[in-house]
Amino acid sequence: MLLALGLAPLAHADQARQADQAMPAETLAPLMAGEFALQSGQLDEAARWYLDAARAAEGDVPLAERATRIAILANDDGRAAEALALWRARAPESPGMRTASATLALRAGKLRQAGRDLEALLASEDPRGWRFAASALNGGRDPQAIARVLDRLVRRGAIPDDIAAWQEFGRMALRLDEPKLARRIMDQVVRRFPGEPRVVLLRATQLQQAGQTAQAREILAQVEPLARTDPEMRAMLAIAYESVRDLASAARVMAEGQQDTTTYGVRASLLARAGDNEALGVLYAELAEDASRPDPSRRLLLGRIAEFLERPAEALGWYRGVAGGPQRTEARMRAAVALHNLGRREEAYAEARALQDDAGVADEVRRDAYLLEAEMRQREGDHEGELEVLGRGIAAWPDDPALLYARGLAWERQDRIDRAEADLRRVLVTDPENVAALNALGYTLADRTDRYREALELIDRARTAEPDNAAIVDSYGWVLYRLGRSQEALVELRRAWGLMKDPEIAAHLGEVLWTLGRRADARRYFEEARALDPENRALLRALEQFGITLPPAAAGGQGASTDAGTPRPAPEATP
Repeated sequence: MLLALGLAPLAHADQARQADQAMPAETLAPLMAGEFALQSGQLDEAARWYLDAARAAEGDVPLAERATRIAILANDDGRAAEALALWRARAPESPGMRTASATLALRAGKLRQAGRDLEALLASEDPRGWRFAASALNGGRDPQAIARVLDRLVRRGAIPDDIAAWQEFGRMALRLDEPKLARRIMDQVVRRFPGEPRVVLLRATQLQQAGQTAQAREILAQVEPLARTDPEMRAMLAIAYESVRDLASAARVMAEGQQDTTTYGVRASLLARAGDNEALGVLYAELAEDASRPDPSRRLLLGRIAEFLERPAEALGWYRGVAGGPQRTEARMRAAVALHNLGRREEAYAEARALQDDAGVADEVRRDAYLLEAEMRQREGDHEGELEVLGRGIAAWPDDPALLYARGLAWERQDRIDRAEADLRRVLVTDPENVAALNALGYTLADRTDRYREALELIDRARTAEPDNAAIVDSYGWVLYRLGRSQEALVELRRAWGLMKDPEIAAHLGEVLWTLGRRADARRYFEEARALDPENRALLRALEQFGITLPPAAAGGQGASTDAGTPRPAPEATP
């Protein structure tokens, strides 16, 4: 787990000139070397050079802070401690310093010291104090140590009377798989905030985490009357129902109160994901009766619902009926998909090509039309056609990162890792800080080759820019696993899962746990991955590799959601 560092690059030309004017050579030289190493993904070297710069720059607080944070990001606790000592001497009351101090104490197993730093943060007058404390706890490595310190904070009454703080620490206990601690926090929340609806929602999440789904749904039912007159509460309750995988109830809650295209879209999406085509058909009929007026957003939504209900001819009619407005372009894109679903493939491709050649639409739309045609060809197994379309797009838009990225992924799916790498590196030539390309290339090298050190450098460059991006944290955990550092990998993958419930992350967690001999925990994550996407490649590969057979899936699961580019999208509201 990592602190949210937000390490913005320093190497822009104007900043470099300012640094050159303001700093002596003994500080500037290691600073620039450290920045170069940081932008190259060599975090160990960056930590060393930044510490040298911080030592040389006497009294410079920001440099000591940056040296500490980079060392923490590099997992170099020794240099982090030394940089922290400089930071503490220069800014002893800084909340950021106390946050870093608590994190390092947690990592070193000095739990009393960590507790003292955290209590100081929680007792500060700064309203962000509890957020700093949560960040520090998230920076620890050992879930049991984090849980022990959090439990101590709860018992000592250190957490302030702020329901948002209690919610955050309650969710943290759930992520740590500490049901006793979660219950203790919940007891405190109930006592401190009687009658607060958000308490009920947190309690339901806790019960769901403990496997008590029926009890969670009973509790949520108790606050439904409040949601009927409160739109904010209604949305929160729908999210809570979604978290316990009761999508039908979430849709029912959203049907309360005044309706507009947005709420209709949310309801349609929930019903589609629940697989309740009967209820979705009723909603479709209701919306269709009121579609005589030329409302582009409503017709676009009706088209998406018709697609999901496998009525492509009706979908095409709705899309053709979007005559103008900002929705017109999306309707033309969706019309191509509807034609493809009708088996009228050449017409579908012609529709996409018409957008590609339409000088009256935005350049981004024309570019996206190439991506759309490529995706349609991919879905029918025409891999050569997919590559041909992307090649045409790149000829029209040389070095476009989205097109190169898409072609790189297409090559990867065909096991042409050399070609995939070439396209992703082309993205990085024109945009060296393209986080998506850095992560994709790093993950591909970690997953499909044995070039793990090179993969780590690429992923480190990505996580330097976005340390709390779940996909990047997952890639980092995966490359650590491939390097044989399974315990470290487990920490990062758990953090990624806490940030985003994604089937690939769950599959990775399952594989790491399986290799560590924790078979029951591994099966639980494999089942989570299957519930989200039964066709996920990482899941299927892990199950085949280890010869694992999962029990039959329970009926009425959430299933996989699909995005706007698929032939059968889950309907959603049009902004």
